[in-house]
Amino acid sequence: MSKVKVVFWTGSGNTQAMADAVASGITGAGGEAEVTTFDAITPSEAASENVIAFGCPAMGAEVLEEGTVEPFMAEYETKCSGKKVALFGSYGWGDGQWMRDWQDRLTSAGAQIIGGEGVICNNAPDADAIAACEDIGRQLAQA
Repeated sequence: MSKVKVVFWTGSGNTQAMADAVASGITGAGGEAEVTTFDAITPSEAASENVIAFGCPAMGAEVLEEGTVEPFMAEYETKCSGKKVALFGSYGWGDGQWMRDWQDRLTSAGAQIIGGEGVICNNAPDADAIAACEDIGRQLAQA
């Protein structure tokens, strides 16, 4: 199996805990995970991956983080057709609209969302959210 990149942005550590759980699922399924942040990879480098995971919490009025993640994803979505992508993130308010919008953007650009939808949790990931992240990690390793 090949290496799967798990790319994330976090403000409080919640999304990093989710990224670590995705990586755990990848390695538990026999894959190799490389966990990195959005500012350590370019959209072109991410687009060279056929299988990848992205994590970002909801910000403001349920949007992606605007300084790093939003510009990254705006460029990435022009290059993601045919890619298998997993999404995850935490939120502190709202109902997960940022995740539905993120999924819609990528599927409209031709990406396939692993697991059918992103994994979200309210604030810190509980045992169910960690298990869901590990599950998408296993799916990524087998994609």
